[in-house]
Amino acid sequence: MNAPARSPRPSRPRSRRPRWGLRLATGGACLVLAVSGIGHLLVRELDSGIHRVDAFGGLDNRPKSTGGGVNFLVVGTDGREKITPREKALYRLGGAPCRCTDTIMLMHLSGDHHRVSAVSLPRDSYARIPAYTDATGKRRPSHPRKLNAAYAEGGPSLTVRTVEQLTGVHIDHYLEVDFTSFMKTVDVLGGVKICTARPLKDDHTGLDLPAGTHVLGGGQALQYVRSRHVDGTSDLGRIQRQQRFMAAVVHQTTAGGILLNPVRFNRVAGALLGSVRADHGFSAEDLVALGRAMNGVTPASSEFASVPVVLPGVPVKGAGSTLRWDQAKAERLFTALREDRRLVTHRPKRVRATPVDVDPARIQVHVLNGTNTTGLARRADRALHATGFATTGSPADAATPDVRHTVIAYDPIWDRSVRSLAAALPEARLKPVVGQGAVMQITVGADYEGVRPVRAEAPKTDAAGFGAVTGDEVVCPEGGATRAL
Repeated sequence: MNAPARSPRPSRPRSRRPRWGLRLATGGACLVLAVSGIGHLLVRELDSGIHRVDAFGGLDNRPKSTGGGVNFLVVGTDGREKITPREKALYRLGGAPCRCTDTIMLMHLSGDHHRVSAVSLPRDSYARIPAYTDATGKRRPSHPRKLNAAYAEGGPSLTVRTVEQLTGVHIDHYLEVDFTSFMKTVDVLGGVKICTARPLKDDHTGLDLPAGTHVLGGGQALQYVRSRHVDGTSDLGRIQRQQRFMAAVVHQTTAGGILLNPVRFNRVAGALLGSVRADHGFSAEDLVALGRAMNGVTPASSEFASVPVVLPGVPVKGAGSTLRWDQAKAERLFTALREDRRLVTHRPKRVRATPVDVDPARIQVHVLNGTNTTGLARRADRALHATGFATTGSPADAATPDVRHTVIAYDPIWDRSVRSLAAALPEARLKPVVGQGAVMQITVGADYEGVRPVRAEAPKTDAAGFGAVTGDEVVCPEGGATRAL
């Protein structure tokens, strides 16, 4: 019941990126594969499936390219022409597509080829669409709109102009992916493992996931990354879930051996390329160079961030409620990209921990020793404190020393918090005590086997203030039961 808590540019690559932030990861990771074992001939064959778009024609007054790394603008559209009627009904994909960008992301490959940074640009961000000439030849003046309106009004070229104007980041390549490519790619990967600390349900997309770890097929994965009505966080919450999904894809393609398996890569790339659109300068040779550059990228060397916004939204006539960026933080974020610097400041190496819904730091705990083992309560208190819980630091003895099973006594109004505590003590039995208050009491029993590390599902904001995380901070912990959907 408590609140929820850019060395030379590698020739230019021609790729096919999965939709949305997420697709990016799928796409980015898949590109990596391409290079490793398939060779130029196969890459050229795959390249023939990419549809070309003029994303840079006629652009002027562009930001300067600093020479540090390569920047991609990856957008996801709601194209669904190749999806079957059954899939449309099952995954709530009915209705006419709006021909708009559902997801917009900047992806930066560092100059040393050791790091990939992905920055999500909320589609509802306030933006001034630059003046342009429309398809009828009429000149349209600059005007305020939501960021995703740029694609609907002027396609890829106007989208690139708008993003470059907003961010000051020079875009080297443009990649566009739709629903079909995403679903097929996830299926060929064998599904993607994600974990959630609480149930996720969205009647708009049909998403219905219980808490736990799941392997999502293409359709379920699409529901997961599209859902905006899981809670009150709307698009911002969806971006966080997309980042987790991207990190999971990076982990799966690197740890799962896909990059070293030409046959598997061919299947993945073939599925992905069917619906991708890319700028004319993204060549097959560039694809090979990009793959080589990205080889070795891991969840720990991949970074994810979203442009910081100021809430609540601001209404704009003709556009509805828009999200204004926190200009100071946004400028630091894009300066880091332009200067080819890390988004995530140095952090101590973290132990793999189970994600929980409520931040342990918000959960007060008092520990009692229900055994004859001297100092057991103090060890448990220290272990709980080390994983983030607000322990009292004053463990004591229980009334009796013959407690067989560890018990967590809690007030029922703190039912979400107790689930986070129980994740750290999976053997413990829960005992609701009406009126106990905010402090939970743990009586350590003979079955106590130690404390399992946990972490808040939403990572803590980095020191720079724009919430960047590394992939290894948000992927699922090893082990544990996994459910295939």
